[in-house]
Amino acid sequence: MIIGGAVLTNGSRSNCDLVIENKIPVLRQNDIMSEAEADTPCRRLYFVIQLMYIDEENIAAYTDQYWNFVQDIVQAAPSMTVIIDGISEHILQQKYYQALKLAQKLIDYEQEVINRVNESHASV
Repeated sequence: MIIGGAVLTNGSRSNCDLVIENKIPVLRQNDIMSEAEADTPCRRLYFVIQLMYIDEENIAAYTDQYWNFVQDIVQAAPSMTVIIDGISEHILQQKYYQALKLAQKLIDYEQEVINRVNESHASV
């Protein structure tokens, strides 16, 4: 779990109660992507959004990376433009968690495209 930039792991007990009294970025394990897992264009986009969400101090650098990734993805796969437009709207409104959720749909779509390409090559 990441809370406000701090990485937390659950100890030996299975129960843990956390009360967060102020507004800070929170990511649970299933929302966290490691840098090593960011191995496709859409996964790299997700990863940089994750960094935007948890590391506000470096937002300018992450924002530049984000727009570079967007340009590359749209150029390679224009069919992803609709989803990317939605993600970008969240980014512009600084709603990074919502952008992450939509970026997950982009990753799912990317995987579908990869699967179709692999299937068409297998049948040749």
